[in-house]
Amino acid sequence: MVPRRLLLCKQLLCVLSLPEGLTLHRDQQQQRAGKSGEGNAYSQSELRSIEQCLLATRVGSISELSDLVSRAMHHLQPMYMKNHNNGTPIHQKSSVIHWAPEAIYTLCYFMHCPQMEWENPNVEPSKVTLQTERPFMVLPPLMEWVRVAVVHTEHRRSFSVDSDDVRQAARLLLPGVDCEPRQLRTDDCFCASRKLDAASTEAKFLQDLGFRMLSCGRTDLVKQAVNLLGPDGINSLSEQGMTPLMYACVRGDEAMVQMLLDAGADINSEVPNSVHKHPSVFPETRQATPLTFAVLHGHVPVVQLLLDAKANVEGSLQDGMENYTETPLQLAAAAGNFELVSLLLERGADPMVGTMYRNGISTAPQGDMNSYSLAAAHGHRNVFRKLLSHTEKGKGDVLSLEEILAEGSELEGRSPSQIDLIRTGKAKLKALKEAMYHSAEHGHVDITIDIRSLGVPWTLHTWMESLRTCFHQHRRPLIQGLLKEFSCIEEEEYTEELITLGLPLMFQILRASKNEVISQQLSAIFTQCYGPYPIPKLAEIKRKQTARLDPHFLNNKEMSDVTFLVEGKPFYAHKVLLFTASSRFKSLLANRPCGENTCIEISNVKYHIFQLVMQYLYCGGTEALHIRNTDIMELLSAAKFFQLEALQRHCEIICTKNINTETCVEIYNHTKFLGAPDLASYIEGYFLKNMLILIELEPFKQLLYDVPPDSPGCDVLQDLEKTLAIRIQSIHLSSSKGSIV
Repeated sequence: MVPRRLLLCKQLLCVLSLPEGLTLHRDQQQQRAGKSGEGNAYSQSELRSIEQCLLATRVGSISELSDLVSRAMHHLQPMYMKNHNNGTPIHQKSSVIHWAPEAIYTLCYFMHCPQMEWENPNVEPSKVTLQTERPFMVLPPLMEWVRVAVVHTEHRRSFSVDSDDVRQAARLLLPGVDCEPRQLRTDDCFCASRKLDAASTEAKFLQDLGFRMLSCGRTDLVKQAVNLLGPDGINSLSEQGMTPLMYACVRGDEAMVQMLLDAGADINSEVPNSVHKHPSVFPETRQATPLTFAVLHGHVPVVQLLLDAKANVEGSLQDGMENYTETPLQLAAAAGNFELVSLLLERGADPMVGTMYRNGISTAPQGDMNSYSLAAAHGHRNVFRKLLSHTEKGKGDVLSLEEILAEGSELEGRSPSQIDLIRTGKAKLKALKEAMYHSAEHGHVDITIDIRSLGVPWTLHTWMESLRTCFHQHRRPLIQGLLKEFSCIEEEEYTEELITLGLPLMFQILRASKNEVISQQLSAIFTQCYGPYPIPKLAEIKRKQTARLDPHFLNNKEMSDVTFLVEGKPFYAHKVLLFTASSRFKSLLANRPCGENTCIEISNVKYHIFQLVMQYLYCGGTEALHIRNTDIMELLSAAKFFQLEALQRHCEIICTKNINTETCVEIYNHTKFLGAPDLASYIEGYFLKNMLILIELEPFKQLLYDVPPDSPGCDVLQDLEKTLAIRIQSIHLSSSKGSIV
C-alpha cells in the first residue's frame, strides 16, 4: 500500500484542485466501518464518502473502479452541465455523459495497484514489491482523470467517454506516458451542437449524413450526398474544416477522389485558419490541402491523380507569400517516402521552401525548416541524396559551393544570370547548413559527413555533436576523420561551448582510446587550441623586509641566540631576524626559553640547502644566491616548508627555465608532490604546447594514464583540461581588448 506520509501529501495536493463546494469532512461512522476490514474491496468502497471517491488514486479491481467512476460522474455531472450551459442545469437523460466499458478498462490500467488485489483476508497476499508500481511520485486522483477525459469527450462533440479519451488524459496527467495523440477520424466527427435551433440542427444532421454517405466509399451516392451537404455543395466544410475531397484523400480512396474531382470539387481547397469560426479544426491541419492529406498518409496513387489534375504541388503556398505550414514535399521528406519525394520533385516541388513559425520561435538556427532539414533530421539518407541530386529546370550552369564561399563571388560586375545563380547558390548553402545542424543534432552522422563532403563548412556545434555520436557508436574511422577536420573550424568559434562541451568530450576520448593515431590527433588539437603565444611567465614576488642583519652575522656564533642542528652540524642564527621571517620560523621559536641559546633540530633538509635559506634571509633577497640546477628542487622544497613565498617563487622561475622534453615529467611530479599550483600550471601549459611530441614518449604516457595508487585524486588529464580552458578564455578575453597574455 501507499505509505501514510505520501498519501497525506497526495490528499493535500488534491485538495488544492477540488471543485468549489467540496470539502474533506468525513462521516465518523463511515470511517469506523472502513477501518473494520470486513468484506472485500468492493463492499468497503460503498462506505466511502464522495470526497474519498474523488481523491482515490489507486484501485484494486475493475468492479471497484466502475463503482467509483459511476459515483463520481453522478456527483460531477450537474456541475459540468451547469458550467457548459450558462448556469442552467440540464438533467435530461440524453445529455448525460457516460463511460464506455473500454474506457473503464483503460483507466483501470493506469490506476491499478497490485498491492490492493488481496481481497480475502484469509489468504496470504502474493509477494509483490514496490518496484512493480509505476514510478510516479504524486498520482492524479480520480476527479482529475474524470475532468480531463470529459473535456476530451466534449471537444469531439460526443456524449460517451471512450478509451482514446482516457489515453489523451494520461498524456497530460502522467509524465512520460507514451500515448500517441488522437488520430484524425473520418467516421464520427460530426455532431450537432445543443445550442443550434431546430432548422440549423436539421441542416447540420443532413450535412452529417452527406459526409457519411461519401465516407462509405460508394461512388454511386455522390450526387445524393452533394445535395445533402448544404449551399456550398461538394466544397462544404465539416466541423474539422475539411471537405469531402480531403476525407477521400485521407482514406486513399482513388475512385472517390476521381468522382469528386469530376463533380467539381476544389482541388486546392484549404483547411480554414480561423480559430473562432472553426474551433474544432486540428491545429496541425490548418491550411492543409487535399494533396497535403494524400502525402501525409502516403497514398501514392491519389497523389499521382491529384498532380495530374493540376493540384498545386506546394500545397497552400502561393508565390510571394510567407509559408506557415509544411509543404507536401516537406511532409514526404520527413516521412522518408522516397517514391513520393521523387514524384513531387518531378512535378516541380521546391526543396528550398521553408516553414515559418507564427510565434517567432523556431528550432532552425540558420533559417526556416525546409525539405533538406527535415530529411536530415529524420535520418533519411536516400531521400536527402535525392533532394541534392535535384536541379532546377533552366539552370544548366550551377556554381559550386566553393565558388559561392569565395570572397570574389560578389554581385558587382556580373551578369543577371550569374547574380541569380549566386543568390540561388547562397540560399542552397544556407539550407545545407541548416540540414547539417539537424543531422548532427539528431545523431545522423552519415548525412552530416555527406553534407560536409559537398564543401559546407563546419560549425563548432555540428563538429562536436558529430564527434560525440561517433564516440558513443565506437566508429573509430569516423572519429579520426572528424579530428582531422578540426583545423577547418575558425578560431572565432572557440567560444564557451568549446570549453564547457568540446574539451570534456575530447579529453574523454583521449582517456578512453589508446589508439596512437587518435592520441596524436587530439594532441595536435590541444596544441592548436592553446595557441602559438608563449606560456605566461611566473612573476617574482618582492619580499617585504621587516628586519635585516648584516651578512657578517650569517652562521656566526658570536651574539647568536638560536642554534639549528642540521645533519648533525650546528648552524647559528638570530631570533630577531627569524621571528619575523615566516610563520613557520615563528612557530619553531615559540615557547622557547628567553635569554638562552635555543637548539632546534631540523630534519629532511640538507645542510647546504639550509645554508642557502639562511643566506637568503640574511642578505634580504635572492641576488646573492648561487643555486645549482641539481639543488633547485630541494631548495624549492625547503622554501615551501619554511613558508618563504618569495624564495619559493624564485625557485619556481628557475625550474621553468630548466624544463625540456626530458625533464618536464620529473619536475611536474615533484611539483605536484610539493603542492606548487603555479608551477604546475606552467608545466601543464608546456605539456599542451608540446603535446604532439610528448605523446610519443613513454614517461608522458605513464603520467597521463597510470594513476599512482597512493594518490587516487591526482588526475593529470583533468588538470590539463582546466589549464586549457583557462588558456582559451584568456586568449579570447585579451584579444577582444587588443592584447594577448
